[in-house]
Amino acid sequence: MADDKKHAEIDAALVRQLAEILNETDLTEVEVERGELRIRVAREITVNAAPVQYAAAPAPVAAAAPATAAAMPSDPATIVARAGEEVKSPMVGTAYLQPSPEAAPFVQPGDKVKKGQTLLIVEAMKTMNPIQAPRDGVVADILVGDAQPVEFGEPLVLLEA
Repeated sequence: MADDKKHAEIDAALVRQLAEILNETDLTEVEVERGELRIRVAREITVNAAPVQYAAAPAPVAAAAPATAAAMPSDPATIVARAGEEVKSPMVGTAYLQPSPEAAPFVQPGDKVKKGQTLLIVEAMKTMNPIQAPRDGVVADILVGDAQPVEFGEPLVLLEA
């Protein structure tokens, strides 16, 4: 019984430390595992949506479709709607676009990919987690930079049919 009380006190102190880490950083969750003990502390972030600014659409030009796609900004905050499926990060971590610094990227915009093919990796707690294509398609855009921190649910890659 005394051991249970001791573990409860240790757990509470650890939870407080993890909560302090969340308050001191921009992280939305942190998880620690010690043997069989696993503690996850998360907070919900509510984002006030920035006002959407509208601009007149350019006059359509028959052959301008590829050029229009290339001219779109790659910053997710400036894109109102994207065509295709967003492949989102399943965890908080650091995104890497290639298996090692001297290697070629896993994929590039325009590449055809097969379901299950590695698009990039997200490092979390010193573990490299492959992010795989959920279906066959074409990589329309890579929405993160190499070695960029990513949040849970953040769009990483845009896939088109």
